[in-house]
Amino acid sequence: MKKIILPILALAVGLSSCDMLDLSPRDKLVPETYFRNEDDFMMFSNSFYDNLFEKSPFERQSDIFFQRGAIADELLGGSARQVPTKAGTSGWTWTQLRKINTMLGNMYRCDDQEVVKKYTGLAKFFRARFYFEKVKRFGDVPWYDRELGSTDPDLYKPRDSREFVITKMIEDIDEAIEALPYDVSLYRVNRWAALMLKAQFCLYEGSYRKYHAVELDGHGPEYYFDLAAKAAEEVMNSGVYRLAPDYGKLFRQPDADPGEYILAINMNQAIGCGHSATAKACMVTGGSYGFSKKFIDSFLMKDGSRFTDKEGWDTMQFVDEVKDRDPRLGAIIRMPNHVRSNANGTYIGPQLPLTSTGFHFDKFVMDAEYVIAERADMSFNDIPVYRLGEAYLIFAEAKAEIGTLTQDDVDNSINILRARAGMPDMKLSELTVDPYMISYEYGYRNLASLAPSNLAVLLEIRRERTIELCLEDSRRWDDIVRWKEGKCYEQPLTGMYFPGPGEYDLTGDGVPDVCLYATSKAPEGNTNLTYIQIQEITIDGKNVPYSDGIVLSEGDHGYMDMFRLRTRSFDENRDYLYPIPTGDRFLNLNLTQNPGWNDGLENYNPDDEEDEEE
Repeated sequence: MKKIILPILALAVGLSSCDMLDLSPRDKLVPETYFRNEDDFMMFSNSFYDNLFEKSPFERQSDIFFQRGAIADELLGGSARQVPTKAGTSGWTWTQLRKINTMLGNMYRCDDQEVVKKYTGLAKFFRARFYFEKVKRFGDVPWYDRELGSTDPDLYKPRDSREFVITKMIEDIDEAIEALPYDVSLYRVNRWAALMLKAQFCLYEGSYRKYHAVELDGHGPEYYFDLAAKAAEEVMNSGVYRLAPDYGKLFRQPDADPGEYILAINMNQAIGCGHSATAKACMVTGGSYGFSKKFIDSFLMKDGSRFTDKEGWDTMQFVDEVKDRDPRLGAIIRMPNHVRSNANGTYIGPQLPLTSTGFHFDKFVMDAEYVIAERADMSFNDIPVYRLGEAYLIFAEAKAEIGTLTQDDVDNSINILRARAGMPDMKLSELTVDPYMISYEYGYRNLASLAPSNLAVLLEIRRERTIELCLEDSRRWDDIVRWKEGKCYEQPLTGMYFPGPGEYDLTGDGVPDVCLYATSKAPEGNTNLTYIQIQEITIDGKNVPYSDGIVLSEGDHGYMDMFRLRTRSFDENRDYLYPIPTGDRFLNLNLTQNPGWNDGLENYNPDDEEDEEE
């Protein structure tokens, strides 16, 4: 039975709802009797948890996971991505920052110095997290660390440099680390969550500066990699956390695992807090999400060898291609022997109509006994914000980027994750460069072109990270951006391979389950088969457009390819950052636009309009 840990978050939201930075006088915004004790600070800060953490496990659509229908603008790129016009949209929102600074600006009202220390640390944690999201999205942003009035000139200040903002974030998070409690607290920020945030944004910043060749008057990539490794290592060596024994169960079970989850979002139907992970896997109207074949092919064999070294790997049938692979694959997708049985029916293996690629996701899908979870917004398994598994990955990657990763480091990080999965250890002395992972069609083109001396090590760590953290928040998009691997978004969004029309066994019992047909009507006779028409091909002299069938990369054969006819592109000079909405730039012309985004305001001068009126 899940317990109600947090008060209803809406109570805190009502304390302040203005969408501007701060346009209300302090004495009207905060009652004189407020911010006197811990209850006041707790209630006010609840909105930070509610609004600054994702409440759905799914990252945005990416090159490894996407739905059948509306594809994300990030994947389409090109003209699909536009400069938003309305102020305060597309992430350029500051309400939560204003609330954080409001709380910090009223600490003097409380006489309990322990409470002041704790909640100052909490506020600075959330301010660092707030700015982490802003820097990832926009690059340079204005830094605000105090309440602003409606006439404050800083409302119209230009963007501060990335270097300045990151430096301030480190100051904030270091103070938070020192001030926050050491105790385990699944649904409340503690010292270890603050260390994880520091490890995350320092790894991000080190990678961004290295791979984007950012030249700033400040620290180089190695400085941030070192900070990331040290923060992650402190969590690893704390003795407070340990890996859960079962990777798949970790994400399915209702309650967060207090051993591995450092911070989690409390999903509880009693307070109306749920998500749709299970529904998206089980409902016809769930979006038909699926993993790309590129992602599935990256999984090693369970003996540690490479699947893509096997003869015929690229056209292998589903039952054969998933056989004897890294056991985490079976916790992430529905395997041939997967059985889901409840009052809604019994289903074996993947359900082709419910997935865009045939690779039917299963991570974060609750067990079949929780029938109600198959409805929209009714999944109630907790969502991880930070977990120990990510600390191991950050530590190993940061050390590898610096060039100081040792076998002992690997044994104390990556190999612990592999042991949990039942995989053999990674041996640095035995690693060789995987041609698949540096290939033009499937791999990391930027890293391949740089060809560092430790290329094999970096590739294996990226493999581990992508598998271990898949579907968790927006990790994949963040990785693509910081590694400068946007061209991954131009690679094929394909799924299972089918050599042509016919019957196929997807459950491994030797009996066909699915029949693909390229005729105007489905064959008759076998009621045990699921019949699916191949579409976007010519049948009886007429083109059959896509509706609810299947699209194959070569017309009547090939890989499942729902986006075969959609042009996609990624602009290396533009698409790593988002544009500032035109409305916000119009209100504050000191805000410069990000490179490559044209909003028509570069040459705008309000004095010209005044001259015309005269």
